[in-house]
Amino acid sequence: MGLIARLSRIVPLIILLALVAGVIYLVVTYRHSPARAKEVLIQVFTWVCGIISGFFALASAYAFFDHAPAVLDLTLSFMAVGLAGLAITRLCNRRFLKNNPNYRKKRLTATTHRRWPWHR
Repeated sequence: MGLIARLSRIVPLIILLALVAGVIYLVVTYRHSPARAKEVLIQVFTWVCGIISGFFALASAYAFFDHAPAVLDLTLSFMAVGLAGLAITRLCNRRFLKNNPNYRKKRLTATTHRRWPWHR
């Protein structure tokens, strides 16, 4: 199957991811700031692309063992989109933290929370 045919199957997923990114960015920018919107977008897309990659990896394994080459081709295409999205998201996170060092997660010290019977 040609490259154009493979690309035409994954275009709806890419468009859906782009629309979700646009909506999240606009809403969080309106509510907070552009830097916070980028941070939220990176967190959301790390999870979304990771879940997409995992789901389609399982579906690809199932299609492989079920001897369904057409389904395997489709699921591998979607898994590739998820992995590419995950890689792009991680690169964006690295660039974002380089330009905004105040957003780095600080390592918190362990604290003890006392519970009711012993807390007086």
